[in-house]
Amino acid sequence: MKKINEIFYSLQGEGHHTGFPSVFIRFSGCNLSCPFCDTSHQSGIFMTDDEIIRAVNLYKAGWIVITGGEPCMHIDDDFIRMLKRTTGKKIAVETNGTMPIPAGIDWITVSPKCGIPGIEPLPIVADRADEIKIVDAGQDLEPYFSLPCRKPQTLMYLQPCFVNDPGQCRANRLRTVRRVLADPRWTLSVQMHRFLGIP
Repeated sequence: MKKINEIFYSLQGEGHHTGFPSVFIRFSGCNLSCPFCDTSHQSGIFMTDDEIIRAVNLYKAGWIVITGGEPCMHIDDDFIRMLKRTTGKKIAVETNGTMPIPAGIDWITVSPKCGIPGIEPLPIVADRADEIKIVDAGQDLEPYFSLPCRKPQTLMYLQPCFVNDPGQCRANRLRTVRRVLADPRWTLSVQMHRFLGIP
């Protein structure tokens, strides 16, 4: 049994696959406590693997996005193999990189929270990433270029930190735009789903 916060169908709103129709499996539970997290870890229901598969197969999307919370607390090689075999979909994972990543995943997004004020740092153990997506909280960005999961082909995305205060949210967006313009190694990622008003 796995504690699932929600399974839903929407467009990927962040990073390299922005705009791709995707089925999201959001797990409850994380090994970090980020003040800007958009997951209610107290919410959710326990589901069997068969129930998860049936829910995912309700949708035609070619991608499954496994997220959380920290999904790598809940998934393993067997789960990924079973999910691919029974759905025929590609699998992406969004992880903070502090836990081993199962084999067989088609796209790995590592979003480390090290260096962000107020978050207790944990070592990054992920050894590979297709993209590194950083929430910009004003932290030093240079250490992210030496993460062990960064390879020459790894894409680097910088994303404004969303907060509920509209004025602060706008200031955060402008700061991130300025930082990307100042360092073209970064690509801007915005949470497109927030602008569209979709999940």
